[in-house]
Amino acid sequence: MSDENKQMCCCHKMKERPPEEYTRLIHRLNRIEGQIRGIRGMVERSAYCPDILTQSAAVTAAINAFNKELLASHIRTCVAQDIRDGNDATIDELVATLQKLMK
Repeated sequence: MSDENKQMCCCHKMKERPPEEYTRLIHRLNRIEGQIRGIRGMVERSAYCPDILTQSAAVTAAINAFNKELLASHIRTCVAQDIRDGNDATIDELVATLQKLMK
């Protein structure tokens, strides 16, 4: 991760991701970004509301899929290691994160 990206991080913790995970996540985000641009184009072209809403629902599903993949990776790596290391505060952090995702 570049120094610029590290400075943009909103948290104090960092995670080195395996290249395969990084690539999967970036590809998902690129697809989502394209979907968002598509929706913007639909609004700019005055597309029919239900058509825009259908595409918006697809973006919501794509974001949820991204969140599931990232959460699963986080639990398998960071959370599991912290629990093995006796850092039970990670459980509280995970619960808080799940509460945010379930709003």
